[in-house]
Amino acid sequence: MLNAAAMAADLPLPPLREDLRLGEAAAGSDGAPSWVIQDTVVNRFYRIGWFEFECLLRWGQTPRRISEQITSQTALKPDVEQVLAFRQFLEQNQLLRPGWQAVERLSARSEGNPFLSWKGWLHHYLFFRIPLVRPQRMLARLAAMLDWLFHPLMAWLVLALGLLGLVLVAHQWDAFKNAVFDSFSAEGALGFALALAVGKTLHEMGHALVATRLGLKVAHMGVAFVVLWPMLYTDTGEAWKLRSARARLAIASAGILTELTIAALATLGWALAEPGALRDAFFYLATTNWILSLALNASPFMRFDGYFILSDLLDFPNLHERAGAQARTALRRGILGLDEPWPEHFPARQRRALVAFAIGTWIYRLVLFAGIAVAVYLLFFKVLGIFLFLVEISWFIVLPVWRELRQWWARRGAVPMSRRFVLAGLLLLLVLLLALPWQTQIHAWGMARAERQLRVYAPYPALIREIRPVGAVHKGDLLVSLGQPDIVERLQRSDAGARSYDARLLGLLADPAGLEEEAATRQRLDVQLQEVRAARSEIERLSLQAPFDGLWRDVDPNWQAGQWTGVRNALGVLYDPSSWQVDGYVKPDEVHRIQVGASVRFYPEGQVEPIGGKVLAIGSTRVAQLEHAMLSSRHGGPLATTKQEEALVPTPSLFHVLVQLDGPPPARQETRGQLQIDGARSSLLVKGATNALAVLRRESGF
Repeated sequence: MLNAAAMAADLPLPPLREDLRLGEAAAGSDGAPSWVIQDTVVNRFYRIGWFEFECLLRWGQTPRRISEQITSQTALKPDVEQVLAFRQFLEQNQLLRPGWQAVERLSARSEGNPFLSWKGWLHHYLFFRIPLVRPQRMLARLAAMLDWLFHPLMAWLVLALGLLGLVLVAHQWDAFKNAVFDSFSAEGALGFALALAVGKTLHEMGHALVATRLGLKVAHMGVAFVVLWPMLYTDTGEAWKLRSARARLAIASAGILTELTIAALATLGWALAEPGALRDAFFYLATTNWILSLALNASPFMRFDGYFILSDLLDFPNLHERAGAQARTALRRGILGLDEPWPEHFPARQRRALVAFAIGTWIYRLVLFAGIAVAVYLLFFKVLGIFLFLVEISWFIVLPVWRELRQWWARRGAVPMSRRFVLAGLLLLLVLLLALPWQTQIHAWGMARAERQLRVYAPYPALIREIRPVGAVHKGDLLVSLGQPDIVERLQRSDAGARSYDARLLGLLADPAGLEEEAATRQRLDVQLQEVRAARSEIERLSLQAPFDGLWRDVDPNWQAGQWTGVRNALGVLYDPSSWQVDGYVKPDEVHRIQVGASVRFYPEGQVEPIGGKVLAIGSTRVAQLEHAMLSSRHGGPLATTKQEEALVPTPSLFHVLVQLDGPPPARQETRGQLQIDGARSSLLVKGATNALAVLRRESGF
């Protein structure tokens, strides 16, 4: 290898391609000059510094000769390896004139069908893009027509209208929340998809129009597929021609500003529109563009608009790559104790900021790519879903970690002995922490309620005659007195009929000729008496009495005598305050660790002190529907649910656990809170292995 490097240092460098263009770019934040190489074939730009520019001025000589000339003629002191590294960069990006070896490689790359190899399928599955239009002429006309949109007054007007819309939405917040819950449907999914298409189209149009106004050429616009997910894109690579960082920032931020404008105007439109299709359209546009702008596009951790905006604000090209190199070196120096030189020299404060940014980027991407992997698994049929899930995890998570670990292993000989002992001890401690069965607590949400409680309803539609005010009651006390005019009228009619038949029966007994009608009259009399008893029984049901001692509460103060009530309107709640229970809901993978009689601590929401208790019963099947609406996410609760007809079905599945409390909650009414249940000890290692085996067994179909 040393002989090969020495030979390469004394061989003339291959010539550059004739179609490349070299232009001067804006100076860096440190004042160093910079230039841009434009690859006119693929319209790609590469920013270079002073050293690379000096190399290009002397290109065609040997690397050793170039290094010596730069050292003697400038203030730079490069070595031969730096010149060779720059040559490798140019070769990797196909910026050198192809020789016979490069021609073979390029021919194999271009003539061979990439879809015939598994690597080609993998690469094109993860990312590929399809140019659709060359919009330069259309953009030039459109930019002239929409020149008024870029007036500073328009920005202030949109800002004012957006703030007005947010204020109006705040006054209709309940209606807005209901619209959010109602949007979880097939119709809502279609609405969000259409809003997404409109928002992303205008987003890319914003990039293109600003670039056109600044005199740049937009080579093409099209669709990029990231893990088979379509995303519009605009080729604004010529932004590197601009020497002004402010101009580049304008292009990078145009998409987000366009989406924020749509979101602001749509928010105002929703607040002013009447309920209907137009208001629903405004809702989908507002929510979609707010979320995309603030949660996705503004993030600097992916190569979306937020990343380029941050790079332009800091005037720091290749932020991800340079920060990642700093972070990897910091890990090697900090963990392995290697005396590895820094890739670039920065002040200590700036270096710490770059390392922190890189670590934040890694964590963000870990969560994002894991979520994408799960989504890919769920969207496709089982076999393909599992394969694509493994591809996602391997390519985006396992492979980068494996590459870095290989670097660590290759440098293991340079790790100090003391650091090896420390690392071995930490690794052993981590394994022990994962293997020891220390985890005992099981956390769940639940609703505390009285053990005996009765929600009082009318047996059938009736008039309210009297309703007892809230307070303590005893068994047999009247809670609600109801009336039903139809039943009273039927009772009176049946009673009158019974008296009539009774009188007629007495007359028939005195008449010798009436013996033949006696049997029929007695039957009619019995029917009337039965109707009287039935009517009186129904009237007795309208007097609702307390079946046990307790507290009578939750009576609507608007109920008045003479009002009608239906069978679905609760008139009040009677409960026994002496005994309280909790309906808890536990995840399926933790319910097996709970036993009847286990100790429980219930933390009412908003309270610090827990209430003790014990487990009375454990459900053997998954909960079919959630009995307490306060626990549902649709009503501001912590448990995710979907609405199926009138029932709230928890997602994911949960098991019911009944807990007996030692005392009542402070408010002495139904209270939402968290449960901490003492369960069987379990180690994280065993738990993870068990879950993994369960998933493999379930998904394999065995």
